[in-house]
Amino acid sequence: MSDDLDDLIRRVDPDRWLSSRFVADVQRRADVIALYAYDHELARAPKVASNSLLGEIRLTWWREMLDEAYDGRHVRHHPTAQALADVIRRHGLPREPLEAMIDARYRELDATPMSDAEALEWAQGTGGRAAEVAARILDPQTPAERANSAGALWMLGRRPLPALVASQAAAARADVRALSAAAFPAVAHATLVLQRARSEFARRLQLTVAVARGRI
Repeated sequence: MSDDLDDLIRRVDPDRWLSSRFVADVQRRADVIALYAYDHELARAPKVASNSLLGEIRLTWWREMLDEAYDGRHVRHHPTAQALADVIRRHGLPREPLEAMIDARYRELDATPMSDAEALEWAQGTGGRAAEVAARILDPQTPAERANSAGALWMLGRRPLPALVASQAAAARADVRALSAAAFPAVAHATLVLQRARSEFARRLQLTVAVARGRI
């Protein structure tokens, strides 16, 4: 199952997959991949639904999956759901950031263009919260909340929002300095939106330098 999820994230989320290669511990790397697979499923909900109601139903499905995991019940038969439930149990993850990742996706069901404030809130709730959880998985002692700004920066960089990226970059660079070396791969991918390397070799080199310095 973990190999299947790893292959999925390599295909649909190459930036975060590359940053996960710098996680030395094999189990923690797989756990972070399961988190990214969960985020991928949430991101798909607004995109594959033909209307907002169906999108809400898909997001509710994942909220119910969290109910099962946190209530200690049998988790529905879905590879990402079962992998995430294992990660929650193994690391004692709090529910709040995982549920916040669901809540943030509701904004995508509204076709109205986001204001800058809404885009920043959306980025903090999606990529930012995912980075927080990833940092907690990689190092429970690190101040995981400081990963949010870099995770949000990465999300903003995937949209044509250059002004927001520029304003968020300074906050992200300052915040990641508080993260431990073990937790840094949770945010390393943010460097890829600041320096647009074209080839995979260049991207790998860019991430290697970022991880070595502990800076984005």
